[in-house]
Amino acid sequence: MAFALTACGRFTVMPPPEGEPVVLTPAELRTTWTDADGGTLTLQRDGTFIADKVCVAVRWYDSLTWSGTGTWEQGANKKQSFVGVTFDAAHSYDAAHPEKGERRPDPYAALRQGKVLKLWVAVGDPDNDYPHCILTSPAG
Repeated sequence: MAFALTACGRFTVMPPPEGEPVVLTPAELRTTWTDADGGTLTLQRDGTFIADKVCVAVRWYDSLTWSGTGTWEQGANKKQSFVGVTFDAAHSYDAAHPEKGERRPDPYAALRQGKVLKLWVAVGDPDNDYPHCILTSPAG
């Protein structure tokens, strides 16, 4: 049975988007990031952000778009920066249970592809090949 599931790709994980992991400076992060559908996430100097219909990921659910304001923080390991955002107001991601709000979606990881900087997060079930949530900004 395990072989059959493996052959069908059930134990595979979608690879990250193209690009190399990168550690970004706070100045490189403080800009407006744009997703493929025109959603924006503007990270500001004072640690706040403004989001307008930007893609986010919440616990392997389908990709969602959220708008609002909140705070952001940067983390990193030796190879890659991560950006966590916390919305001021909760957003419902479960239509069956709208009372279950979520203020903090999964963090974005940083990549560099040529002169383009990316923040990305996996969305949806990796077995169903959902597209990633990718935000881009030109490198400075």
